[in-house]
Amino acid sequence: MSQEQTQLLILGAGAAGLFAAIAAASRGLAVTVVDHARKPGRKIAISGGGRCNVTNTVVEASDYVCGNPHFVKSALARWTPQDMRRWLQDRGILLDEEAGGKLFCQQGAGAMVQCLWDEVRGLGVRLALNTVVRGVQREGGGFVVTTDTGTLRAPYLLVATGGLAWPQLGATGLGHDLARQFGLSVTPRRPGLVPLLAPQDQQALCRELAGISLPVRIAGRPVIAGDLLFTHQGLSGPAILDVSLFWKEGTSLTIDLAPGLDVAALLRGAPRLEVRNALARAMPARLAAALCQGLGLGGQAGQCSNKMLQLLEDAIHRFPFAPAATAGHGKAEVTLGGVDVSRIDSKTMQCKDVPGLLFAGEVLDVTGRLGGFNLHWAWASGHAAGQAGVTA
Repeated sequence: MSQEQTQLLILGAGAAGLFAAIAAASRGLAVTVVDHARKPGRKIAISGGGRCNVTNTVVEASDYVCGNPHFVKSALARWTPQDMRRWLQDRGILLDEEAGGKLFCQQGAGAMVQCLWDEVRGLGVRLALNTVVRGVQREGGGFVVTTDTGTLRAPYLLVATGGLAWPQLGATGLGHDLARQFGLSVTPRRPGLVPLLAPQDQQALCRELAGISLPVRIAGRPVIAGDLLFTHQGLSGPAILDVSLFWKEGTSLTIDLAPGLDVAALLRGAPRLEVRNALARAMPARLAAALCQGLGLGGQAGQCSNKMLQLLEDAIHRFPFAPAATAGHGKAEVTLGGVDVSRIDSKTMQCKDVPGLLFAGEVLDVTGRLGGFNLHWAWASGHAAGQAGVTA
């Protein structure tokens, strides 16, 4: 088996690992990136539906769920969306802005991966792909990583292996296992940015309404507004993916299916129409019919009693949904939880009591909301690790 010495050894050829490699190699460091996949950036390649939601126009600490809400501030301040945009523009990658400040790669996710690939190769970074890590040990102030092809040694080891989301792309808990090996805590992990499954008493309704999408507002902290999609299994869509970050098992959601709608005024304005047809002026017809059927409400809109009107108001503006579960890591975009950040230096991403050991990206207990925030955390934390966390 071969042996190799390098200055920075990175486990994981995803967004955080590649960007850390670029930051470190730009400073003249010898960098090796190890990944069990055959190609780098596989999760980047499918992000944003293949369009790659690179970042957002505004990225703040409040856009992240973390055990320490202040932890992300340093890295975000030192690598902003404007920095990312300029960096990409210098390399011929342009971004399109969409609703909510989402910035997508004009040329698609494939171009984004190619850009990173060209950059790391141009900087002389060694990519050891299709290489499985067998073990990691601390030795002589540095680290020894044993793989199925040889042994790698380095004074600095960056773990950027991601979380449990997308196991079909090869996601594993390696990074969390390594954190525990070196005495760090791992916070409870669960799927994030994931569809929610319907409870038994609402499964038939969701199947009946499958395919319907509409703008909603979901009560809670924070209040979440966006599109909801009914599926054969429950609820999905941007608003539901976002709320999955805050939903706790056993709790119910309260959903406004028609924000701003004055139901009484709508019915008064069409007194001769059937109630469901009047409602269909303001929402999908199938949803209007299902709500009326569920309430046993028929007849003309003008004949709707105050009691029935109140029931209808509640059904529309305070629609209850108590998820049975999430759709699991296989359908999740990210992993909630991860390496406890209390022992990670927020400026360098280095473990405070294991010199030379760094963590970046999704492997940490940092999860962004939908809209480019998770990829931006990968860029920012990777940049912090490669720029500030490693010395020549």
